[in-house]
Parts: sequence; C-alpha cells; structure tokens
Amino acid sequence: MRSLQLIIASIMLVGCSTLTQGTDQLITVMTPGVDAARCSLTSTSGKTWFVVAPGSVSVEKSKDDISIVCKKEGYRDGAAVATSNLEGMTWGNIVFGGVIGVGVDAASGAMNKYPPTINIQMERI
Repeated sequence: MRSLQLIIASIMLVGCSTLTQGTDQLITVMTPGVDAARCSLTSTSGKTWFVVAPGSVSVEKSKDDISIVCKKEGYRDGAAVATSNLEGMTWGNIVFGGVIGVGVDAASGAMNKYPPTINIQMERI
C-alpha cells in the first residue's frame, strides 16, 4: 500500500511547473504618457494577442519570444520584445520530476515565462 501511495504522489508531481505555474501568463503592456494605444503581441510561432495599453493580456507560455507593437494616431509606433526565459520551478522539476516532468513542462510551455510588465515608449509626431 505504501508503494502505491509513493507511485501516485510521484505521478502527481510530474509536470510540477505545469501544475503550479500554469501554461498561460499575464503580460501587462504599458505605454507611459500615452493612453489607449492599440497593441499586438505576436510570438515567433505566429500566435497573436491584442490589448489596449495600458492593459494586460493572457498569453500562452512557450519558448518563443513575443514581439509587441503599439500604435496610436499622432504617435510613432512603439515596439519591444518580451523574451522567453526559464521558469524557476524548472530546476526543481529536473531534480524531483525527472525526464518525464521536464518533458511535460517543455511540451506545455509551463517551463517558460515572460517579463510580467513591458514598457513601450511612443513619441508624439
């Protein structure tokens, strides 16, 4: 019985970042001094999300960086890149979850994270 409990507990820990951090993340886009800029966020794999800045949008976490472009009439377009980095939980998962846990997190994108806030400068024309 004890062995069965250990097996079940081990299976539940597989994909630890997937369980604790999730596969989506909020990114807040700020355009200091400019309200109601329309921003598009596009990953290198082609997925696109939209937000009116200042505002937040939920994106799927992945290894892909996200390009952000903000537009507003009377202003030059502003742009930035949200770089994908490894989630801190990944290292614990390597130790405790092994190959299966890392594989689950890699496939789901849960082992990645983006900066929570991106500031984009826009200049009046």
